Amino acid sequence: FSFSWQTTFQDGGEEVEDGAVYNVTLKKVQIQQAANKGARWLGGEGDQLPPEHTVRQYETSKIRAIKAGTLEKLVENLLTAFGDADFSYISIFLATYRAFASPRAVLELLLDRFGNLETSSHGEVANLNSLESEMVLRAEIASVLRAWLDQCSEDFREPPDYMCLLKLLDYLKNNMPNSDMESRVQNLLKQFQNQEVEAVDGFCSTSSSDLVDGEELEISNPEEFSSFQDHVVAEQLTYMDVMLFRRVVPYHCLGSIWSQRDKKENKNLAPTVRATITQFNAVTKCVISTILGTRELKIQQRAKIIEKWIHIAHECRILKNFSSLRAIISALQSNSIYRLKTTWMCVSKDILLMYEELSEIFSDHDNYLTSRELLMKEATSKFANLDSSEKENQKKSQKRLQLQKNKGVMQGTVPYLGTFLTDLIMLDTALQDYVEGGLINFEKRRREFEVIAQIKLLQSSCNSYCLIPDQKFIQWFRRQRHLTEEESYRLSREAEAAADTNILSPKSQKSMVKRISTLFLGTDVFTPPKEPPLKSSPVGGSSGESTDSASVSSCEFNHSETEDVCVTPVSSPEDPLKKSSVGSDKGYDSDKGSISSDKGSGSSKGSICDPGPGLDGGSIPSRDSGSVPGAAPKALPVYNRQSEGSCIIRVSMDGLHASVYKSILITNQDRIPDVTQRALLKHNLEPDAVEDYELVQVISEDKELAFPRDANVFYGMNSHVNFDFILRKKA
Repeated sequence: FSFSWQTTFQDGGEEVEDGAVYNVTLKKVQIQQAANKGARWLGGEGDQLPPEHTVRQYETSKIRAIKAGTLEKLVENLLTAFGDADFSYISIFLATYRAFASPRAVLELLLDRFGNLETSSHGEVANLNSLESEMVLRAEIASVLRAWLDQCSEDFREPPDYMCLLKLLDYLKNNMPNSDMESRVQNLLKQFQNQEVEAVDGFCSTSSSDLVDGEELEISNPEEFSSFQDHVVAEQLTYMDVMLFRRVVPYHCLGSIWSQRDKKENKNLAPTVRATITQFNAVTKCVISTILGTRELKIQQRAKIIEKWIHIAHECRILKNFSSLRAIISALQSNSIYRLKTTWMCVSKDILLMYEELSEIFSDHDNYLTSRELLMKEATSKFANLDSSEKENQKKSQKRLQLQKNKGVMQGTVPYLGTFLTDLIMLDTALQDYVEGGLINFEKRRREFEVIAQIKLLQSSCNSYCLIPDQKFIQWFRRQRHLTEEESYRLSREAEAAADTNILSPKSQKSMVKRISTLFLGTDVFTPPKEPPLKSSPVGGSSGESTDSASVSSCEFNHSETEDVCVTPVSSPEDPLKKSSVGSDKGYDSDKGSISSDKGSGSSKGSICDPGPGLDGGSIPSRDSGSVPGAAPKALPVYNRQSEGSCIIRVSMDGLHASVYKSILITNQDRIPDVTQRALLKHNLEPDAVEDYELVQVISEDKELAFPRDANVFYGMNSHVNFDFILRKKA
């Protein structure tokens, strides 16, 4: 017989049970059968038969996916999901449950309520005899536990007592003695205990910048830095980034987890994310220190260092390391570097074009669509896809890429983690944690898992890297003394002042200005901001400032913030060099894992914030993992656009830097008191003080829109400017 089939999906509505709501999808499969021998007798060619000589059968099955439920129902669904054909449920639950429950609570429900045969009310096995019940339940419990240990073993790292791991071990000894699972849990317990001892003894460190005994921080020696080949620097930065990114625990990135980092009791929250941020800051600060750290450098020498970093950034692009690539570009776009007009004039045309093309990867156009598409395109590709509009750069790129291919080693992909952090923060802001009846909104977790799955995919791709650490470079990198923002800006002014009176004659300077201006004719102009004062008010929330303040970054998350910072640059039109994307002396905060604001440069209103201020387009780029067939997700509220009666606004406190803001979801039903109260809560202020504050929308630098006491914010706001608001205490 020959077979052919066609599958269609149909929305089956919802099913409501006590403590749970399910989405139902009907899967209809049409099976067409034909006998080959009969087909030949009827004159059919091959398997082709006239419609009247085929046999069609229809099979309809029901896919039930839990939409919302109590914690008990969500845990019980771990055992029944396969029977309901919700095959991705276990992975989704394990990746996201930390947003609404603890490992201990889930484990106790799983083992004590549903794992105890004597008291189990598990519906699927209720009608089977005792032996069959025991076998089925044991298999289901084992399947869930195996997936938990495979995907989220870090959930059981609870030093020094390891209560969950010991509870699990006790359960296995009683119910699955001498099983592979029992041996595995015992080995995991020993592994955690050994790592704890190593950490206490000082043999293990999570910091990428720790020094060995006797080492001191120092300002970079230009000759020593120049001795490292460009590709070696890129490979070593990639090696460090890969080691840290592979250790990232995906649930640490969830918006509801990450947004709690500013609380005093959560100073050690999400350490794996903080570690990647520390490394990002270290790279940006290293770039600035090597360019500005030596006062005696001549203009051409400083320009050569900038050129070297652009080449290193290009090598990072070849290695598909978007994290260090972005860190380098961000540093070059910081106030203290891109204001070096005379130095940039000495950078060669070809390298400036290369810099321009690398910067365009992180263009904020259409919610950073270029970097998002490139990241997903190259996520699992063997090598980078390099294109250049400049022939010479294209030749060099292809030559370097060919060398990589000749080695026969595939490359992984290291993303800029800020993209995913912001997507998850925006999801957390836009979707409710609980729905009617106090049920946990699991649809929200399915949407979050679409982002988590991308992180996991990229982590898997990093296994393709084959990089060997170069201890000479790593030690050099770790012992670099990073300039503060005040120092870097002061040195920048000194370098530019010296350059203005140095070797460039008025004629040669005019020629260089003309050359650079011609190079970028018809595009935006590289425009450093107006000179800021050396001092500015420190920025921070109620929890205060980091003592380990970051200096430069493309996107950061303020210690007191739950959102990313994205602001626009202030520029002066007379500057000749193009600035492809805005930049500032800010940083991915190494201690807090978030953005610290300008402390020294004072003026910088620019920061490249990869994730952008919102989900432009209404949804997050997603993969199919975790989604239910036929269930199309609704468009999410977005920043800077009103749609379907809702939007997201950004509210900052008067007196603080404009980049310190909170994202707030509003609807067409919200009035001033409602929004003001939410803003106060987000900024960790007393919500009962609504009457003491006024909410205004920023229209321009010198214009604001004030609202009457009970105005509807959604309809009253100006939708033709940024949705940026200020919460100000009334006089």
